[in-house]
Amino acid sequence: MAEPFMGIIMLDTVFPRIQGDIGNPSSFDFPVRYKIVKGASPEKIVLQADPGFIQPMIQTGRDLIREGACALATSCGFLALFHKELSKALSVPMLTSSLLQVTKVFQTLEPGQAVGIITAREQSLTRAHLSGAGIQDIPLVIRGMDESEEFTRVFIRGGTTLDRDLCRTEMKMVARNLVESHPEVGAIVLECTNMPPYTDAVRRATGLPVYDILTLLNDFWYTEKA
Repeated sequence: MAEPFMGIIMLDTVFPRIQGDIGNPSSFDFPVRYKIVKGASPEKIVLQADPGFIQPMIQTGRDLIREGACALATSCGFLALFHKELSKALSVPMLTSSLLQVTKVFQTLEPGQAVGIITAREQSLTRAHLSGAGIQDIPLVIRGMDESEEFTRVFIRGGTTLDRDLCRTEMKMVARNLVESHPEVGAIVLECTNMPPYTDAVRRATGLPVYDILTLLNDFWYTEKA
């Protein structure tokens, strides 16, 4: 009998997938398998929210299920926008976005606290995305990497190289701004699946618990799956 694995529906990208990134298999200590949805670039999904990719993603998910996937994830948190459509069409648990864990994170906070979200692009993260993840009524403070030149060049515009140190510095700056301007934030969730390499840096910079796509997938694999 084949070993079960988590299938990951990938956007069509060219940027480096360093350890910690969802697209690097060494980020996991359980089996994963990837399939790319051709043409589904970050610009198409994040900036344009193109619904034309829903059906190709469903087909890709079905292909992974036929190969033995016991659960599915995606490589972009903005696919929370299509969570309901993907979940309905696919026969295994569908973990579209790190945002799906915001409800659980909020339940750990003290009264009056809010969940901070750091996203790849604040301008593009709409109430419809939050609704897709079922978090539209939770107290949130959202900050994006919109003005972070290196992060945007690589992960939104499709750069082929990555200055890790600069990207880490940009993440820390945004995180500090978030908590300094909103002291009610009690925990942070990183929306973008390219952000986990910098989770520890954000945690150290803010002193807060920080969650990302890896915490979501690990929690599922070792608790829900079991």
